[in-house]
Amino acid sequence: MDDATHPVQIALRTYALSLSLSLGPSLVPIATSLFISTAKTPFIPLKRVLKRELALDSFAFAITLSVAGGAAIRRLWSALDQEFHDTGHPSPPLQRFRSARRRLQAFLTCLNVSSSQKTFLSNVFSSAVGIMLLKAGRQRAMKLRNRHSLSAQASSKDCSSPTLDLTILLLVRAMDSLLQALIRAATKPSPKHDGKSRRKSTSIVTNKYINDKVKQTWDRQIKTRASQIDALIFWGCSARIMWCFFYDPGRLPRSYVKWIATLANLDDRVIQVLNLIKEGQWSYTKGSPLHSEVLSNFAEELGHNALWGDPSALPAYGGATANAAWKVLGVNNRPGVGGLPCELVHGTVGSTFGLQGSCTVNSSLRAVKAFFEAVAIYLPAHFLPMLLTRPGAILQPHHTLSTLFGALRSATFLTTFVTSYWYTVCLTRTLVFARIFPFISHDFWDGPFGCILAGCMVCGSSIWIENGRRRGEMALYVLPRAIRACLPGTWAQNGNRGAQIAERLLFILSFSTLITAAMHHPETLRGLSRWTLAFITSGPSAGAWKWRRQNPKVPLSSTILPTSSIPNNSDTLKGIP
Repeated sequence: MDDATHPVQIALRTYALSLSLSLGPSLVPIATSLFISTAKTPFIPLKRVLKRELALDSFAFAITLSVAGGAAIRRLWSALDQEFHDTGHPSPPLQRFRSARRRLQAFLTCLNVSSSQKTFLSNVFSSAVGIMLLKAGRQRAMKLRNRHSLSAQASSKDCSSPTLDLTILLLVRAMDSLLQALIRAATKPSPKHDGKSRRKSTSIVTNKYINDKVKQTWDRQIKTRASQIDALIFWGCSARIMWCFFYDPGRLPRSYVKWIATLANLDDRVIQVLNLIKEGQWSYTKGSPLHSEVLSNFAEELGHNALWGDPSALPAYGGATANAAWKVLGVNNRPGVGGLPCELVHGTVGSTFGLQGSCTVNSSLRAVKAFFEAVAIYLPAHFLPMLLTRPGAILQPHHTLSTLFGALRSATFLTTFVTSYWYTVCLTRTLVFARIFPFISHDFWDGPFGCILAGCMVCGSSIWIENGRRRGEMALYVLPRAIRACLPGTWAQNGNRGAQIAERLLFILSFSTLITAAMHHPETLRGLSRWTLAFITSGPSAGAWKWRRQNPKVPLSSTILPTSSIPNNSDTLKGIP
């Protein structure tokens, strides 16, 4: 059992890792309750959690069956192939089933599939059983939670598939693996380099130097193309997520909504009016008899005229008509444009200096606030891995400065994300576009296809400030949630039969693709998925883990594994000198 790829060892590693991921977060509130309250015994919830996570339909057992089951089928398939090509007699335990075994061996041989295809098909069968177990376990857990919940009626409203988020996560990682393979194939060096180098010189040292140069050039091309695609993906995903924050926050996790709301620092009543404008219930041209008091009360709280928040009193168009209306209302910073005064959009930002009506001051102050908040987020995120993996590096000035620069760079990215959104909104509805086109109603400029859409489309471009290695993980982080936010509500429901079939197929194909990539093309995996699957399929002696031990200075979020660390027998390197 010294073979790290033996199905039993794979099962042990997979179960240990899966159990820690599922059981660990469930035990945190139980452990916390021991220190917060002593009146309530934690044994009943502990028993419930252990019963759920140690059952045969639990997450840990289902994932272990999917991974180790595929490895067992793959090993059995290889054994049958070897025996079929062996001229000797079959093994004694299988003598009784010789005829059936021979027919099975002949059928498998006739398939004429490659080693990676055998791995993929083996995991298709095992993951099909795994997803059925997983869905049964999740549904059982939801029923138990609803039974013990005090608000069963509220919990019953959430009828989405309990495994949908996991399926989308696997789909994103599998598609990324396929995309990385396509990028590597598209940037593959031509074999002509090898012939030219050998004709010029027969020196082994010279050829090795040329080969290293070719690999370095190839690695740079892969990183550049991958970084460009990652930036495009992040841009699209961030636009969709920001759009949902304003108009459909129910599609986003509560943690997303709370975090974005904290950074945006926008009054809820303004967001409410944006949704009313989208629904046609709050209009500068038609007024809003049912909701006219929403922003009027807000204007009074800020110390302004209540009519500043009444849509029937505000000018719908720019030009001379708007100037006359502003003179009556006492607004002196919106000449030539209509719509809601900037003071209500900016809120209390800049009120200390009496500059709450300035768009530039508003964006600048929000940038300063966002930067310090981002520094508080990214400093621990950058320094904690270094303190845990190599604490001695904190005493080396160049490592400390490099890590500090990375944290400040990430903070600048987040600051630019927030600032670019706000200033784009101001450019659209106040400073530029509304002035150029004064004949367009502010029902459009303040509507879903005006300033909000412009801000959503611009803010994601700040990803180019971030380090190239981190763009990939950030894109893979937001992409599952963006896909989830794009799904129709009826399609994602757990009772939709077509959605269930589609989800199971996506889970099976994505899971099988990831395991196949981990075993045959590990260079196409990135970030945590690469290290996790390398540990599961090959153990601590996997090439990726050896490379990590030999290169402790490279962060775990490294986007591309250097080509020099890829095994020479990889199919991807065929034709490389």
